[in-house]
Amino acid sequence: MDAQVANHCSIKSAAKTSIAQDAAECGKKKPRSRRGRRGKRRRGKKANEPPPFLPPEAEEGNIEYKLKLVNPTQYRFEHLATQLKWRLQEGRGEAVYQIGVEDNGLLVGLIEEDMKASLKTLRRMAEKVGADITLLREREVDCNRARRKIAEVLVRKVPDDQQFLDLRVAVLGNVDSGKSTLLGVLTQGELDNGRGRARLNLFRHLHEIQTGRTSSISFEILGFNSKGEVVNYSDSRTAEEICESSSKMITFIDLAGHYKYLKTTIFGLTSYCPDFAMLVVGANTGIAGTTREHLGLAMAMKVPIFIVVSKVDLCGKSTVEKTVRQLERVLKQPGCNKVPMVVSNPDDAVTAAQQFAQSSSVTPIFTLSSVSGENLDLLKVFFNILPPLSNSKEQEELMQQLTEFQVDEIYSVPDVGTVVGGTLYSGVCREGDRLVVGPTDDGRFLRLKVCSIHRNRSGCRVLRAGQAATLALGNFDRSLLRKGMVMVSPKMNPTICWQFEAAIVLLFHAKTFRSGFQVTVHVGNVRQTATVECLLGKEELRTGERAVVCFRFLKHPEYLRVGAKLLFREGVTKGIGHVTHLLPSTQNHMPDQNRNQNHS
Repeated sequence: MDAQVANHCSIKSAAKTSIAQDAAECGKKKPRSRRGRRGKRRRGKKANEPPPFLPPEAEEGNIEYKLKLVNPTQYRFEHLATQLKWRLQEGRGEAVYQIGVEDNGLLVGLIEEDMKASLKTLRRMAEKVGADITLLREREVDCNRARRKIAEVLVRKVPDDQQFLDLRVAVLGNVDSGKSTLLGVLTQGELDNGRGRARLNLFRHLHEIQTGRTSSISFEILGFNSKGEVVNYSDSRTAEEICESSSKMITFIDLAGHYKYLKTTIFGLTSYCPDFAMLVVGANTGIAGTTREHLGLAMAMKVPIFIVVSKVDLCGKSTVEKTVRQLERVLKQPGCNKVPMVVSNPDDAVTAAQQFAQSSSVTPIFTLSSVSGENLDLLKVFFNILPPLSNSKEQEELMQQLTEFQVDEIYSVPDVGTVVGGTLYSGVCREGDRLVVGPTDDGRFLRLKVCSIHRNRSGCRVLRAGQAATLALGNFDRSLLRKGMVMVSPKMNPTICWQFEAAIVLLFHAKTFRSGFQVTVHVGNVRQTATVECLLGKEELRTGERAVVCFRFLKHPEYLRVGAKLLFREGVTKGIGHVTHLLPSTQNHMPDQNRNQNHS
């Protein structure tokens, strides 16, 4: 939008004199060349540009155009408030109003007095529906010599009953690029001392503190209240206080950067269903180590990615620019086809957040320091405005389906019992619900009861589709559980599979890929070694080729869905695809799956 707003319309230039007249007046001067005339026209093109436009307003979505909101009647005000409520519902609690813009996208602008009156009306509308407004930016439009303004306003619902907007951001990048330190600075509210003090609260194991390297998956939260202000541990003692004060929550999934822990990183990307991925690159090292690998993984899983160049305080300006140029070259390559967008001011951050959500090809690039705090506010502005990828209609459709919860973590908590962590893929889960969990090693599903629910480290009575949480299962035997299981509604009548077919693309293989080859398969929260039974219609596969492949799990059966994304690897061999068909299980592979054990 910045480029559109920056273009101004103005009066037409006077008619140019002919070349012959110019030559006559200037005596010996030669006529201007065609290139020179073209350059002059190009320099003066701004004078003839039409009024700038935005895309026409969409009926669906959370963006609303209003030419002006000056002194509406009571009937009109009620209609406007209802319209705002609809836009908030579409944006799952957030809406963006463009004031001074016609429905067709024409940037008309308002005089100062009308703009103040329109913002006052919008504030009244927000109060009526229980929301706050934040002025993101104002821009002047110079049209027909009249100075007019347009305003971009964020409207956000005040939190009620834990219904805050929650976005999950996976944090990727090479080892020692500053991922955990950046998250520590964002969530703790204190800058780093240059020796990694900010990251200490994020580590889960002693060896992580000693080496400074993340080896496990950890979660950190950053909140924003209804006015767009940051809510973190600097002014809140507990995660529960952050949740209560926030209208929007960013949940960071801190993944490992070292190649030794690549399987953990892949599990975090496939299992926790992140909305976005943040690739952290050290300005002093550039693209090194697992950076390309992580970028490729995010693109393979079709997770929108943005880039943060950290540690700019350690380098000169030329080194930072060199790293940014290196990233731009990689992003523009045919395999990526991304449009890099360097963010250097708050206006860029607002534009980047909006375009990033609308187009998967746009890739914002931030340059910042966790020690000096340089440009850290731009990243916070970006997170504050970043809209959800799914709208309310898609959310409602998922919630209407039967309950399906993916088991990613298993704990034993004193005085609570067995606790499982994961993501609710579909449906609604409440305290006291009775579900079945499986498949076990012998292919059964066992009954259990959900005793309590915790989300973002605070109690929660209802869990909705797309939300991550931990569920307490009471005295259910932990030894019967494993990562990769699902907890589903008994009405679903879940089935299991040992074999399945998938349409794949072989990204890399040193020789030829053929039947009998064993790979580690990642499908959602499932991670297991599988054997390639056969390649349908082909005998072998080489790098870059496609085929439908039949896989067989080695250890135990799994619960899969047709259409689920698939990623497989073994050493340097890598491939992606999706599940196309589940082959029926035979009796000699597993016992009767209908035998359920009661564990209520």
